[in-house]
Amino acid sequence: MKQGIYSVLSNIKIAKNVYKMILSGDTSSITAPGQFVNIKLDGYYLRRPISICDYDESTITIIYTVVGQGTELMSKLEAYEKLDLLVGLGNGFDVSQSGDFPLLIGGGVGVPPLYSLCKKLIEKGASPSVILGFNTEDEVFAADEFKKLGVKTYVTTVDGSFGTNGFVTDAFPLVGDYTYFYTCGPIPMFKAVYGSAKTSGQFSFEERMGCGFGACMGCTCKTKYGNKRICKDGPVLVKEEIIW
Repeated sequence: MKQGIYSVLSNIKIAKNVYKMILSGDTSSITAPGQFVNIKLDGYYLRRPISICDYDESTITIIYTVVGQGTELMSKLEAYEKLDLLVGLGNGFDVSQSGDFPLLIGGGVGVPPLYSLCKKLIEKGASPSVILGFNTEDEVFAADEFKKLGVKTYVTTVDGSFGTNGFVTDAFPLVGDYTYFYTCGPIPMFKAVYGSAKTSGQFSFEERMGCGFGACMGCTCKTKYGNKRICKDGPVLVKEEIIW
């Protein structure tokens, strides 16, 4: 984990209440897809944890949904403004478990960390498929970006306004066989995936956090090995260890 000052390169709206921000700065502490940053905002005591969508040697891309005053403030930031970030937080996805045909399943704001994961899987020779779930068409984002990576991409919407009508699990028959799964999204989606998935997999949890690095015990999940801190021991946990 490193703390640093990062510069906003761009901050644009890409869907209903959804923004994409690119920041420049030190990315050396990012070691795996699925890690997150914790952003300090003027006037707010707690930092905002946001998953990393993509990164390279000098930039970090995050995608976030405006859900409160903090993220509303973030949406108004302009190029060249500065942000104080904790970077390289959490344990990310383990790509060594994927097999040849992994399935990536994202719901809403859980979609972004799957993008860098997808790139890593392709780099190691795997052939991923992707299911992206949203409530309605005006919330859909990132589908084109996944398609540009050359992967089979399925989109579901609860109201049927775009793609497959229903939830992410309704697209499972379209995918066919897969060797492993990776998922990020809301808890109801997790439980549905847990009950429907035919293989082992990894769940990346989204939780409200206090410190973001394991000191406050404010974000815990029950597992077979005791309570685990989402910010420090996670956010990625393996299917077989989770207790719902």
